[in-house]
Amino acid sequence: MQRTQFAEMACSIARTLDVIGEPWSPLILRDVYVGINRFDQLQDDLGISRKVLAQRLAWLVEQGVLERRQYNDRPPRHEYTLTVKGQELCDLLLVMVAWGDRFTAGQAGPPVLYRHHACGEIAHVELHCSHCGQPMRATDVDVLPGPGAAEDVVVHT
Repeated sequence: MQRTQFAEMACSIARTLDVIGEPWSPLILRDVYVGINRFDQLQDDLGISRKVLAQRLAWLVEQGVLERRQYNDRPPRHEYTLTVKGQELCDLLLVMVAWGDRFTAGQAGPPVLYRHHACGEIAHVELHCSHCGQPMRATDVDVLPGPGAAEDVVVHT
């Protein structure tokens, strides 16, 4: 089955999905973010097939999200680290965590807590406008064509 080429769409959501839209990719990023960064560790933690994991890791390296570094010469062994691009994708994962904690955690509550380095408090991500600092939600914005929009783009506000 041929994969849809989202990278060619004039849409930042589609282009992001082209990089991490396959379901294992965000989970691999999550693991590398928390320090699970060697192939066997990732495979054990995720329960993913070795073939699929190798494909996903190769894709994420190719996309510049992860960097593959050799940590042992004999036998050659590699680990994966987040690039700046990958670190910023983890910001997206934190937004997903906030949604998941609110709507899917159930009675048990969130499976993981996040302590903010700056204040030392347990917190969650909230979106704010980069211009005025006010909270920003999807219902608070109008969607307008940008400089990279396709000429036939139709925007509904």
